Amino acid sequence: MKVLLLAGGLGTRISEETHLKPKPMVEIGGKPILWHIMKMYSHYGFNEFVVLLGYKGYVVKEFFANYFMHQSDVTVDLAKNEITIHDSKSEPWKITLLDTGMHSMTGGRVLRARKYIGDEPFMLTYGDGVSDVNIKALEEYHRSHSGCITMTSVQPDGRFGSLEMDGDRISRFMEKPKGDGGWINGGFFVCDPKVFDYLDGDSTIFEREPLERMAVDKELFAFKHTGFWKPMDTLRDKNQLEEMLINNTAKWKTW
Repeated sequence: MKVLLLAGGLGTRISEETHLKPKPMVEIGGKPILWHIMKMYSHYGFNEFVVLLGYKGYVVKEFFANYFMHQSDVTVDLAKNEITIHDSKSEPWKITLLDTGMHSMTGGRVLRARKYIGDEPFMLTYGDGVSDVNIKALEEYHRSHSGCITMTSVQPDGRFGSLEMDGDRISRFMEKPKGDGGWINGGFFVCDPKVFDYLDGDSTIFEREPLERMAVDKELFAFKHTGFWKPMDTLRDKNQLEEMLINNTAKWKTW
């Protein structure tokens, strides 16, 4: 199952970092947060990724184009113009880096990946948040119900929004109303190809009409996660994540 990673936004709320690089390339502990997210999926055996690029997408391309070299011991023979790779510490990842347009919305970016997904279910998440969610359990839950999409739902401090629940079925979805501490969209989706039928071009915002319609059509289910979850929205969030790594309390680091 492929993993789609949304990595094309401007990241204006952390502009101290994103004037030079896209938000998913902001580093935590010397590695981009995008790398941390991919390590989370890889821990559960998901190693094929489609990264949906937009703003400064070339930075992501250059990082992965040079990744194997940077993770290896090498001998450079200048006289023969040869490079010998000795020991590589690279992960077993296959990564498609897909330009999805500078100004495409989230739904538009996902729709552009359709030709790389085909008729298979796929994972989807944002390139700026980490969690200790059990990805394998999430996949198994998705396969257990009749809906075309499963959303990981979390309970943060109420800044982000709420879901109205009927058991495990989401009966109403609203992105980022004034929060009341209820269940909200935590990303980490599992999707069937039917999800593409709800997307309608580059201007489609995934979190609005598509998810709202899927909820009305009884296609949207929640995987309730009560463990660690944290988005990196601001410089303060980045610093908190850095502190967790330094103090060995980084709960998302399951590998």
